[in-house]
Amino acid sequence: MSTTRHVTHHDMSAHHTARGLGWFSLGLGLAELLMPGPISRLLGIPEQRGLIRACGIREIATGVGLLYSRDPKPWMYGRLGGDALDLAVLGWSSAYGDKPTNALIAAGTVAGVAAIDLKCAADLRAERRPVEEWDYSDRSGFPDAADSMRGLVEPAFGTDRAHPNGYQIPLSETRH
Repeated sequence: MSTTRHVTHHDMSAHHTARGLGWFSLGLGLAELLMPGPISRLLGIPEQRGLIRACGIREIATGVGLLYSRDPKPWMYGRLGGDALDLAVLGWSSAYGDKPTNALIAAGTVAGVAAIDLKCAADLRAERRPVEEWDYSDRSGFPDAADSMRGLVEPAFGTDRAHPNGYQIPLSETRH
């Protein structure tokens, strides 16, 4: 008799996306940590090198968490929080910085990555929902036990069974 059980399946595509975002965070974080001057000048906020470095440290920490954690979900929420902070800084830079167009382009890029982060976080959250799965491990495919079904087909084929290539196979050779 079949039974149902509740299981949780991991969405490996969400885990692969989270891992890719972890590598992206590491790369971006290293760039922000090692090159805060060029990045801050590009965004039109040259006096904010400390802020750029702080964002880099946050990105590196999030990236390491995504790459080494068994459960990447909390780290994805950390990425989403970082996206919100980055968008706030870029919004400020587009209004008060020296290069508003560059800040708006960067904000559009961050918004695109934030959409990927949001989708990945939603997929990771959905994998935690139990799903109903039927357990057929007690089934053989026969209406009765396999031992009681053995030999019931042989009378329909006579004493010998035809091989697909035209050979005759004696029944004594087909039994195990």
